[in-house]
Amino acid sequence: MQLFPCPFCGPRPETEFHYGGEAGKVRPEPAEAVSETAWADYLHAQANPKGVSREVWVHLACGEFFVLSRHTVTHEILGAEAMPGREA
Repeated sequence: MQLFPCPFCGPRPETEFHYGGEAGKVRPEPAEAVSETAWADYLHAQANPKGVSREVWVHLACGEFFVLSRHTVTHEILGAEAMPGREA
């Protein structure tokens, strides 16, 4: 089992976490001007890089969201940080 570093609780088993999506993905705006294609792309298309990825995760035990940096091939955890505006 892999350990994920929650910035609020410390290292925990991966089963305590849930994937939230790509970090830094920008929502298309203004909403009334966004095409169906652009909205579908925002919701469903993922960059899926081979290498380092920054992802939003939530620690189900404490309910906090954070950004996890990991290598998608080796599964090496490179770091975790609280979401902007949150103190760990």
